[in-house]
Amino acid sequence: MKKHLIFGLAAVLFFTSIAVAQDIPQSQVPAEVVSSFQKAFPDARDVEWEMDGNLYKVEFEIGMRQLDHDAWYNDAGQLLKHQEEISKNSLPKQVAAGVKQEFKGYRIEDVEKITEGDKVTYKLEVKSSMEEWKLTLDSNGKVLTKVAD
Repeated sequence: MKKHLIFGLAAVLFFTSIAVAQDIPQSQVPAEVVSSFQKAFPDARDVEWEMDGNLYKVEFEIGMRQLDHDAWYNDAGQLLKHQEEISKNSLPKQVAAGVKQEFKGYRIEDVEKITEGDKVTYKLEVKSSMEEWKLTLDSNGKVLTKVAD
């Protein structure tokens, strides 16, 4: 009975991961999408495409530090969302101040900047010796979400 349960759970997880996002070769990405991506990110390396629902998601790296980026495009080539890894020193002063105000004594790690249209948010982790939190902040430093990690 346990074997059947474990096998069934493994099969569900496998097929769910396939349904969520599927890798595709660049040759299957519409020319408008590829062109838009190449214009926006001419220095992109290690480019990998996948379908994420009805959007084209591209994962890539930029720069000497090989910072990770994800971008989502519709089939017309419009960039809908861009998520990029940034250094904690690149956080805007207001955002860093918002973190320090609410999480004094915590260290900041794993910082990402997310741009959707005109809206910019920041996702990051803060850690102390006792606890960790995953945060989302707006560009003014206001904490939007706070989840214990």
